[in-house]
Amino acid sequence: MAVLPAGHAFATNETERLFSLPRAPGSNGSDRSPFEGPRSPRRVPFLPGMATSEGTRRYRDRGVRDRRLPLAHYRKAPGDLWLTSLGLGTYIGPPDAETDLAVEQAVQVCLASGRVNVLDTAINYRHQRAERSVGRALSRLAERGEVQRDEIFVATKNGYLAPDGESKTPPERWVEEELVRTGVLDPNDVVDGCHAMSPSYLADQFSRSRRNLGVETIDLLYLHNAPDTQLPVIGRDRFLARLEKAFHLYEGFRAEGILGAYGLATWDCLRATPEEPGFLSLESAVRVARKVGGPDHGFRFVQFPYNLAMPEAASLRYQPVGSERFDLFTAAQKLGLGCFTSVPLFQGQFARNGPKRNGLSSAQTAIQFARSTPGNLAPLVGQKRSEHLSENLELAGRPPWEAATFRELLA
Repeated sequence: MAVLPAGHAFATNETERLFSLPRAPGSNGSDRSPFEGPRSPRRVPFLPGMATSEGTRRYRDRGVRDRRLPLAHYRKAPGDLWLTSLGLGTYIGPPDAETDLAVEQAVQVCLASGRVNVLDTAINYRHQRAERSVGRALSRLAERGEVQRDEIFVATKNGYLAPDGESKTPPERWVEEELVRTGVLDPNDVVDGCHAMSPSYLADQFSRSRRNLGVETIDLLYLHNAPDTQLPVIGRDRFLARLEKAFHLYEGFRAEGILGAYGLATWDCLRATPEEPGFLSLESAVRVARKVGGPDHGFRFVQFPYNLAMPEAASLRYQPVGSERFDLFTAAQKLGLGCFTSVPLFQGQFARNGPKRNGLSSAQTAIQFARSTPGNLAPLVGQKRSEHLSENLELAGRPPWEAATFRELLA
């Protein structure tokens, strides 16, 4: 059974630091780390609670008051949450202890800075080690009282096969022993050798994600590229039937109080034309959620790629809502969904060769473009090196662009 690589990588830019941040372990030739040990695993107890309106508002008010950040840096999201217009992505990097520590440090710097309270990860990122890095960092900050659990929005994803990167068992054998032989995963439910969305498998992965992250409640759980992977193979009717079962499972997690909301993390399906076999109508997914969860269903967020080279979500009207078609951002808003976007730097290309506007670097321009797009809660930026963190976090001190500057670049 083949295992898909852990997602879509993207890098950030290289510039001098704008303010002082500690370096990632090994970045200055030293093996010393602000965290204990040359190790990866440190299991953490479950942090109780979840992101709340009161907690995220507290985080916002502290940033505006103490950091003098503009109020426009914080966005109102479904659930009456206040989220930063920059999010931290955690995909990039090999599944090793040095990267574990670098990700922990990046999470810690972002959250403590008051500039980022959105964390995005997935169980298959670095074979479960990304989630564990996030969990350790969040636990440390909470222990020190630097942040509170109800201030931080934690999102993860499941669906892809995700062997344990800290196990000595080879990946394919791990899947066989941990999932197939235990009855968690039926090989017939695996699509394209890498993806499954049966309730038993998704439930197992959700349980592992909670343990990895060390949180009692996950704020947002995405089905990870499910339409993109499954639609072309099993067809629309079978996919929607599977989606209904998955949403029913997620509504059960919400009823237990261990999940806040759920969503779809996608690649092509929401930006494709309706004539393409991989196209998914966002409205059809919402109909499934309403059927399962009623008007107060938990399907509240979508994620998709968006940048200067992939502007379809803002520039093309492919998504039907009622009798009209809208761009993806507008359609999501009309359906009551919040949007997060991935790959703002287009696999690092805009950091190296992108346009520059208003005194910003190329990387900052690309990120500012994404965060200035109407309807975008936050671009998710993968970053670990201190110079990248300082440069990108500096944007939090700037308000988003006015419509004229945004539309000039969009055009």
